[in-house]
Amino acid sequence: MPFHLINRFWLTIIFLFSFECFSLAQNDVWTLQNAIQYAREHNLSIQQNDLNKRLAELTLLQSKLSQIPNVNAYTGYGRSFGRSIDPTSNSFANSSYDYLTISGSADVLLFGWFQKRNTIAKNSFSLQAAKADLEQLQNDVSLNVATGFLRALLAKEQIKISQKQVDLSKAQLYQTVEFVKAGRLPELNAAQLESQLANDSTNLINSLSVYNSSMLDIKALLNLDFATPFNIQEPQVNLQDQINLASLNPEIIYSETSKHFAAVRSSELRIEAARKGLSAAKGNMLPSLSVTAQFGSNYATSYSQVTGYKLGNPVATEAFVKVDSTEYLVYQPSYTALTKKIPFNNQISNNFRQTLTFGVNFPLFNGWQANNFRKQSELNLQISELNRDQTALKLKQDVYKAYNEATNAFQKYQSAQRAVDAARRAYDFAQKRYELGLTNTVEYLTTQNNQFISESNLLSAKYDLIFKLKVIDYYLGKELKL
Repeated sequence: MPFHLINRFWLTIIFLFSFECFSLAQNDVWTLQNAIQYAREHNLSIQQNDLNKRLAELTLLQSKLSQIPNVNAYTGYGRSFGRSIDPTSNSFANSSYDYLTISGSADVLLFGWFQKRNTIAKNSFSLQAAKADLEQLQNDVSLNVATGFLRALLAKEQIKISQKQVDLSKAQLYQTVEFVKAGRLPELNAAQLESQLANDSTNLINSLSVYNSSMLDIKALLNLDFATPFNIQEPQVNLQDQINLASLNPEIIYSETSKHFAAVRSSELRIEAARKGLSAAKGNMLPSLSVTAQFGSNYATSYSQVTGYKLGNPVATEAFVKVDSTEYLVYQPSYTALTKKIPFNNQISNNFRQTLTFGVNFPLFNGWQANNFRKQSELNLQISELNRDQTALKLKQDVYKAYNEATNAFQKYQSAQRAVDAARRAYDFAQKRYELGLTNTVEYLTTQNNQFISESNLLSAKYDLIFKLKVIDYYLGKELKL
């Protein structure tokens, strides 16, 4: 394929791809601090953990409110049909009537071996642990954002190097084509440089792809819409100001970290919560003293009282009374009771009753529930203690690992610097020899590629070192910034 067609083909692809990657990132500029702050407020994992903290707050509030006496009130209205017992007179009634019942009760635990207080203390420690977990997650997300931010910066710098390499290859190819036309170089040289331009263009496209992928990753961490403009600010990083490994050792870093690390604090708080939970479980196996107060009253439409009697005509009976020799028929008097409905207020007042009961509850047998709950609480305490030890061990391991990786990254960065200096000198000599025709194209391109690789390695080593140093800052509790 002719040079001008190849050149146009790769330029078109590069332009379209770079436009796609950068068209959304021209307006809004984000610093690392802005990105971290936004992530701490919008990250989905943090929002989920915040709900756990709010649930712990409600659990603590509920345990505090459980100290308030249980007070209940009841009222019911109904109608009775057929033979039944009148609730106001406790006598049988064969007629239908309406009735109303009012009742209430209050229960107070006077002494229960501090079950409620231990439960409150347990939930209080659990809430503090939930807050520590949230703080730890926020710090972890901040470190992840810093990782993504540095990865994006590396990809952006890699694009610059790749673009510079493409421009250089294009210029060399143009010069070589002119030499071929003049008969100074064979056409093979031009073909080899065309292949080099294709490889360099592919590297540029790959760099653009990595950058675009890193943008998607960091937006996902921030819970930011993928279509939102997002462009990272390139900081001026002076590595010499950040490298202070000589004044630190892993034991010092671990000692400082263990004082403030939220995961360590959370594990300690969960041990205290488990201890209070065990105390509450033990109290559940002992007798408890409580007092219960009740009241109630009734009303029925059938309830009435006698107000008097009304005499009627005498009624003859079958009995006779003999006086002298004469028998007389016996009559008995008749009368009708006069009644009136007892008013609602009077019934409620007359039927009002109250009771006060002191009781002692002895947990004799409940299917071993209390005993098993105590055993579970003991196991929870042991699990919490093991989790504390595991957290401390893993933290120490991570600190030592981070320190070793930072030391290795520093040595790798220094080695990469020396490699770049040597590669640049070799390329300068190769370029001069190529222009004088003292070296072939393959050797020249090999030297050029070596320089490109060394510069890419230096860039990777630089940002890898920056990240490793940020990890040390993370363990030391310092603000993550560039």
